[in-house]
Amino acid sequence: ASARESQAELVVLLGGEAGLRCGEMIGLEWSDVDLEKRQLCVARSEWRGHVSVPKGGRIRYVPLTRRLVTALKAGRHLRGQRVLCDDEGKPLMQKMIQVMMRRAARRANVKPGIHILRHTFCSHLAMRGAPARAIQELAGHQDLGTTQRYMHLSPAALDAAFRLLDGPAETRGGIVEASGTRG
Repeated sequence: ASARESQAELVVLLGGEAGLRCGEMIGLEWSDVDLEKRQLCVARSEWRGHVSVPKGGRIRYVPLTRRLVTALKAGRHLRGQRVLCDDEGKPLMQKMIQVMMRRAARRANVKPGIHILRHTFCSHLAMRGAPARAIQELAGHQDLGTTQRYMHLSPAALDAAFRLLDGPAETRGGIVEASGTRG
């Protein structure tokens, strides 16, 4: 894969599997990435040339999937301190990342947009049973309501949840659900 394709893959994985915002991707430095511990530190965000703390006002740590670790190792470079940079080591700007995303979305025949990756991240965690509070922490949301707006369930996940009603009632702590009798 070309360097540009590798960077596009990193953008997709940083958004879809680590839940980073575009500005957090731009601000990500190699010193924030710990491949041994399989985690990254979201310590800064860059937006229109202005570097600040991430949205939400605090640093967060995000575990890395095996696929993202592999992509980070493959994309490792010595051009600059930023993970996403051009051939001269200058950080990629929002416009270039958006262009990469449009191309990747066109090839994958999916809806374009960098922010959709955060929705994908939160939705996949929710469909795999992650607690909403854990998703909130990983996404860096201050408010749980924001996280819930990002968690879209597939029709299959909704169907599986509904089918729980068809199963036998379980007792929890000596209480039977619907009958009101004690077990």
